Amino acid sequence: MWLRMLRPFQFRGAKIVFETATLSAPGGRVDNEDFVGYRMGEGSGCWALADGLGGHRGGAVASRLAVDAAVISFEENPSIAEDALNTHIVRANRSVLERQAAEPELAQMRTTMVMLIASPGAAMWAHAGDSRLYWLRNGKIQEQTRDDSVPQRLVDAGEISADQIRHHEDRSRLLNSLGAREQVAASIRQMPGAVQPSDAFLLASDGFWECVTEPEMENDFSTAASSEAWIGKMEARVKQRAAADHDNYSAIAVRVLKK
Repeated sequence: MWLRMLRPFQFRGAKIVFETATLSAPGGRVDNEDFVGYRMGEGSGCWALADGLGGHRGGAVASRLAVDAAVISFEENPSIAEDALNTHIVRANRSVLERQAAEPELAQMRTTMVMLIASPGAAMWAHAGDSRLYWLRNGKIQEQTRDDSVPQRLVDAGEISADQIRHHEDRSRLLNSLGAREQVAASIRQMPGAVQPSDAFLLASDGFWECVTEPEMENDFSTAASSEAWIGKMEARVKQRAAADHDNYSAIAVRVLKK
């Protein structure tokens, strides 16, 4: 297991800080094909999580390449803008494609991706695949990403409920990922208004959110004194419920606090 707590980061002149905790674990697998990363600049920050697809050789390589490329892209352009965020995802996809071309044995590697960029004035996120982002305000989930998956399409068609995605037989059938094609189509969403001290974000791979329901995410948040405690409470649920051969699981928890 890898769990790290980042000292709350204060943006110069701002009245809020971002407190971050990250987690990435192999679960019941030998290898961990998830990867997480984040970076803070002078006035903004980024958080990224990728889940390499286990059915495609090189999943661990793909997830690391995607996160590293996205973070480097953010460092070069840390603005909170849709075109900048789209560029980060495009560069992550290109990094995977370039390695595919250089190493034919990795030609089929794929990865999901979810990325958050934020400053005191704004926040937005993008995703491809079924790694999710949840935005909470005052301890309640306001929005969550919609999976690029077959079960999500069944939800959209009214054939199953959103919670049934967790145990659906086709939950691993993705309709979008990095490394699948030259032109990546990531979904981008901007939080309405400015970031507030009551906001929080959770980025999670499917191995994590499949074992923790949305009400439990809210309940654990309400009883946690820090991002580290919040992510720890949720991981306890994963460990309690996961089968012996459970998938890798990863998460990034971000709380917005008053300075």
